[in-house]
Amino acid sequence: MNFRKGFYWLVIICLTNFSLAVHAQKSVMVLKSGWEFRQQGATNWNAATVPGEVHSDLLNNKMIPDPYYRDNEKKVQWVEKENWEYKTSFSVIPKTQKQKHIELVFDGLDTYATVYLNDKLVLEANNMFRQWRVDVKPHLRLGENQLRIVFQSAQNVVDSLAKKELPFIIPDNPRAYVRKAQYHFGWDWGPKLTTCGVWKEVRLEAYNKNPKEKEYVPSRKVELVQQPDSLGKSFYFKIDGKPVYMKGANYIPSDALLSRVTKEEYEKVIKMAKDANMNMLRVWGGGIYEDDYFYELCDKYGINVWQDFMFAGAMVPGDEAFFDNVREEVKYQVKRLRHHKSIVLWCGNNEVDEAFKNWGWQKKMKMSKQDSTRLWKDYVRLFQDSIPKWVKEVDPTRPYISSSPLFGWGRKKSYSEGDSHYWGTWWGLADIEAVQNKTGRFVSEYGMLAMPNYSAIEKFTAAEDRHLFSDVLKAHQKAGKGFTKLNSYLNRYFIDSTKVEKMELKDYTYLTQCLQYYSLKNIIGIHRSKAPYNMGTLVWQLNDCWPVASWSVTDYYNRQPKAAWYAIREAYRDDIVPDIDLTRPIDLKLENPNITWKRRGNKITLKATNAAKYVYVEIEGYTGKLSNNYVDLEAGKELKISYEGRLEKPVIRVTSLYDVLNRYN
Repeated sequence: MNFRKGFYWLVIICLTNFSLAVHAQKSVMVLKSGWEFRQQGATNWNAATVPGEVHSDLLNNKMIPDPYYRDNEKKVQWVEKENWEYKTSFSVIPKTQKQKHIELVFDGLDTYATVYLNDKLVLEANNMFRQWRVDVKPHLRLGENQLRIVFQSAQNVVDSLAKKELPFIIPDNPRAYVRKAQYHFGWDWGPKLTTCGVWKEVRLEAYNKNPKEKEYVPSRKVELVQQPDSLGKSFYFKIDGKPVYMKGANYIPSDALLSRVTKEEYEKVIKMAKDANMNMLRVWGGGIYEDDYFYELCDKYGINVWQDFMFAGAMVPGDEAFFDNVREEVKYQVKRLRHHKSIVLWCGNNEVDEAFKNWGWQKKMKMSKQDSTRLWKDYVRLFQDSIPKWVKEVDPTRPYISSSPLFGWGRKKSYSEGDSHYWGTWWGLADIEAVQNKTGRFVSEYGMLAMPNYSAIEKFTAAEDRHLFSDVLKAHQKAGKGFTKLNSYLNRYFIDSTKVEKMELKDYTYLTQCLQYYSLKNIIGIHRSKAPYNMGTLVWQLNDCWPVASWSVTDYYNRQPKAAWYAIREAYRDDIVPDIDLTRPIDLKLENPNITWKRRGNKITLKATNAAKYVYVEIEGYTGKLSNNYVDLEAGKELKISYEGRLEKPVIRVTSLYDVLNRYN
């Protein structure tokens, strides 16, 4: 008995020493507690969350109103003009201090950050997308250590940089000077919340010998085939030797405040893509290189990723410091992400090539030929010469393209070569049917705007805001002439425009979602009918970053589907050839469908005496996803719709296109 007990303890001691020895190779302390923040120059410190950003910390401390509610966005613009300080403390034990190397590691600092350890300057950072490492052993103390970070206003910095370049200014926005998520400076679907903060993990790493980097072994072979043919030049993906027709959407960051994007939120968004029969997401270049978990989910669900580098719609500085900064960013991000089998393409930027050639910057800014030439040379040097070289050094097998699209949608070649962003519909106010003659080889952007779900509108408005076209609604409609364009399409496809201004907001919301459903169903149907000439269709856009009228097919709140999500799910099915409607809803002869319904368990059975279009089932307060919605009913036939979970005495409302239009006849 004593022998066995002694042997037992010997094994325990050996195992313990072994684990300590392994652990001693590299000890890691994550610094996530005890953080405080303040406006620079203020006396009081307030509780902060790391990872996080200043707007969330201000909101959590009730120092600003919710920027997503009503028109509060404009009430918090002062935040971006101030500098902010963050601090915490941590303890170092003798065992840690004895290690040869001790580094502070910041996976993400947003963006102009000066770091002090025990009041000694140890780091100056200027790129949100880089990991920053600094050896701090000379500055560490046994026991308690103080870490402080000062964030300079990114808006103030870029404004200053732009002024220094006068009279030569980089179009189209000072944001071009900073390596920060471009959508933070506002977009035509997002708020202007130019944040700062410790947006990713901070840790102390101690080790004697730097662990050897794992050798990268590429994984499912990827080719981008661009071969001349009788009609132009192909653009399609081969994966493991097989051509794949890509069906998907563009992905933007799922929140303007990135700390809110939890693993649960990622699951919801990626599942919405998977459940809509998508096999590709394009990570758009005005956002961020996404969290590892995003790509893990894409790997898991078989969703291919088109990965933009983070440049969108603006030219770039040509100085060496900027290029050096981008080089480190590209190499870090590609090495971080390259093991994900889901990534099938690296793309230099979103719409910069097209913008420079087609958007009229030179004329608008009265740019000299010399300045224009200099800008273009800097562009070519970065996106056509440098980035592909840097990518190849760390990921030699995946394809790279310099810009998306290759040609602008007003150019004939955009329909026969490269990928295309077709915005003749919406921005060009072209009829939806125009897509028949405007389908490119791979359409990587197109869309139709719609209002968010009415349940979302109720969350961000007060009762007095819920009318067309209230100031608060306008604050949540960022698209240029958005309501004017929506009304133009409604007039052509659903209802005479003279009746629009008399409409209840809820009815207007319903009709815009029917419009988006009709548009995307038909456009996808046209694209797919042209395979193999066309080998990809990516809707703009899958998701929203706040509650807003946009091109998204899902809502910000609870990631609930909008009407068009159901259209996409059907149009992207592999087992059918999607049909095309060439009858417009406005031309239909609708009769009262006299819809009846009954509920049993979690199923709702619908029936109509006459054919019904866009039958919308609404369950008051329900935040899940219905199995189907905005359905067409055949006269006399039953159709069952189910919902997730159990609801006690749900309040159910059923609306059809006839019901809404009949109210205004």
